[in-house]
Amino acid sequence: MTKDMSPQEEKTEEYDKKDNAAVEDVELAETEDGSGDKQEESDDKRIRMKVAADAPWRDRMWEVFTTFWPLGFIAFGGPQAHVAILRDHLVIQRDWLDEEQFTELFAIGQGLPGPTSTQLVISTALSRAGPLGGLMALLLWNLPGLVVLTLCGVLIDAYIDPNNPPWYLIGLPPAAISLVFKAFYGFAVKLDTLGIILALFSSCVAILINNDDDIKASSSQWVFPTCLALGGLITWIDSKREKPFSDYGSPSKGWDRDTDETFKRIGIPLWAGALIFVVYIGVLVMAIVLADVAKVENEYLEIFEIMYRIGSIIFGGGQVVLPMLQDEVVPAWMTNSQFLQGLGIAQSMPGPLFNFSAYLGAVYQGVPGALVAFVGLFGPGVILIFAFCPFWARLRHNQDFKAILKGLNSTAIGLVGAACIILWESAISGSADAIVFSIAFTLAVVFNVQAPLCILVGGIVGALMHPDALDLGQRAYCVDSGFVVPPPENEL
Repeated sequence: MTKDMSPQEEKTEEYDKKDNAAVEDVELAETEDGSGDKQEESDDKRIRMKVAADAPWRDRMWEVFTTFWPLGFIAFGGPQAHVAILRDHLVIQRDWLDEEQFTELFAIGQGLPGPTSTQLVISTALSRAGPLGGLMALLLWNLPGLVVLTLCGVLIDAYIDPNNPPWYLIGLPPAAISLVFKAFYGFAVKLDTLGIILALFSSCVAILINNDDDIKASSSQWVFPTCLALGGLITWIDSKREKPFSDYGSPSKGWDRDTDETFKRIGIPLWAGALIFVVYIGVLVMAIVLADVAKVENEYLEIFEIMYRIGSIIFGGGQVVLPMLQDEVVPAWMTNSQFLQGLGIAQSMPGPLFNFSAYLGAVYQGVPGALVAFVGLFGPGVILIFAFCPFWARLRHNQDFKAILKGLNSTAIGLVGAACIILWESAISGSADAIVFSIAFTLAVVFNVQAPLCILVGGIVGALMHPDALDLGQRAYCVDSGFVVPPPENEL
């Protein structure tokens, strides 16, 4: 008996008569969900994805270029906004992926150190056009911010007095700090009780290291990774309890054929993924040995080792990196004022906050320093996303991995909270600074104004209140009470 062809099968035949796999997918969808407009739309999308995936490799590479070239100029707003932009362009408009595949790739970035949005860019381009597509997307996504921040770093180092910033830069630091507070608030409200405890612990540790004269600044090299590891260990132990404090979710859906075909286009076999991971470990060990054990004196090695080491332990996005970077580069590479000026500029740029590394390297060692710092900070996340994609099909089902990841992320959020306090102490010195902070924070949180406009408004308000303009709010924010701490007896 001949089975009548359904409307979905007719559309399948119209798009690609030879594509039996697409027909089977439509029939399976009908069996599970029934017919209707919503199901028909889903089937259409599945077929369009299949047809687009069969395009020649050159066409797919060109599509990667035309997609990510403009996105590099409009990706404002931080990781959350970046994910929304990518979903709109790649899932809804271009049919590169479906929702489940996009969510899986986003989860990979969350589970690895490095800039989450950049890793999502790489993994989606990988699934579209293979390794070369991933590298092209990485370059296009970061190029505008990299160029502008490198140029700003060189110019600020050459023409601006680090101890006496000009009036047009005076409002940038407090405006930039307000966006860090906004990011912390967005992260913290999603934490459960155990997550809040872990975040509070890591925040207190980071603040203690930054402000205690009895603790060496270099201790952050092992204290921060230890905090992250403890967070992962605690949530893993909690997940084994009969009644855990946190909810660790359920295993992901099975690795269906569509997703398997997507990852085949990545073009990285398991053995190559393992080899890439070995390369990552080898570079990390070699950099640490040369810089910290052998004490090789070379400015570019110093830049690379610091950035690569920090990039290897950053979970949770760019804001987490701020206290670690400040601890390493101030005052060794630059003044705190220069650091905060660059942060303000970086917050107003499209792309990930990790581009801030180019500014730091440029202030310290010019354009070569910017490139070394950029490669160093981005390197771990980029290498690991290439290495990890082939293994994700196996680890996505692992509840232990999910539990450890939750602890890592909660602890990393605490570092963002510490950055709020540390940077506030550095940037808010007078009433004018506090006013700029309040205005920028209100614009960002209450009115949801984009970061570049918040920075611009903060810069204008700060410039107007400068002594060379209206001369308002210049009284010290913390008034000296006149009390002097007596020196220890052995110094009398």
